[in-house]
Amino acid sequence: MSRTGTKAVAMPDGVNATIEGQKVSVKGPKGELSIVLVDDVEAQMTDGGIKLTPRGETKRARSMWGLSRTLIANLVDGVTEGFEKSLEIIGVGYRAQIQGKNLQLALGLSHDVKFAIPEGIDVKCPSQTEIIVSGIEKQKVGQVAAEIRRFRPPEPYKGKGIRYAGEYVFRKEGKKK
Repeated sequence: MSRTGTKAVAMPDGVNATIEGQKVSVKGPKGELSIVLVDDVEAQMTDGGIKLTPRGETKRARSMWGLSRTLIANLVDGVTEGFEKSLEIIGVGYRAQIQGKNLQLALGLSHDVKFAIPEGIDVKCPSQTEIIVSGIEKQKVGQVAAEIRRFRPPEPYKGKGIRYAGEYVFRKEGKKK
């Protein structure tokens, strides 16, 4: 069984955390994030950082213990370094570009797809076939990257579509004569 919850979440220099009941707020150089913990877990400030303890010996309390510790660690990572997902576009004529607060994608459809970039997320296109999604909230960055990928997921015959950088696409053999 994992013991993730036993480790305290370390606070790097320049990061301040406050605990008010079940609400944990973390403020750092990139911004401020907060989370409301479930009632099964108790958070305390110590000199080593934030220490979490389960309030009971139930299965749910022990599960939420490790989860809550990981969520707080993600908050700390987000306000110090931020998170980033890279996407690749593969296909002839497939391209992406930023237009104001929209991402415009040409994906072989009868129309260009316009995706409104949400607040708190930064999207860059270093080239026409690369998209970099970044922000301080890990869940939001992953969700936006998944929504962009959903417009044209990679298909198994030619591998065309939008994929995560480094993603392996299982290829199928086409028809034979």
